[in-house]
Amino acid sequence: MKMRNFLTQFFAGRYGAYGADQLSKFLLVIVAVCLVLSYVTPLHMLYWLAFAILGVSYFRLFSKNIPKRYHENEAYMKLQNKVTGFFKTTKYNIEQRKVYHIYKCPSCAQKIRIPRGKGNIMVRCPKCHTEFKKRS
Repeated sequence: MKMRNFLTQFFAGRYGAYGADQLSKFLLVIVAVCLVLSYVTPLHMLYWLAFAILGVSYFRLFSKNIPKRYHENEAYMKLQNKVTGFFKTTKYNIEQRKVYHIYKCPSCAQKIRIPRGKGNIMVRCPKCHTEFKKRS
């Protein structure tokens, strides 16, 4: 019970009081990957890089500058959302191309989805109402 009280008092007013954020968790994954690679490959610099990243992670955890750590995590989350969003969009587009042909309107370049397997059809652009013939 004494140790729990000590830790509660120690983390009071520190960034790590509510647990690790997404950036800290990502840094710990990078540490684990670097340690595994340092044992598997002859690149021993990865071992020291892993401990440097671990030090940064602990620094963030014990920091009392909560707003700065919060903004660092927000910047990381924005970057992570951009990267994961790109891959989600790419996956969605690949799935759509299995079921639909995607054409561009010759006048306004609006993308239009046409179901596959319907033969030659007249397509009307929903944006500029231009009609053109395409094979689906």
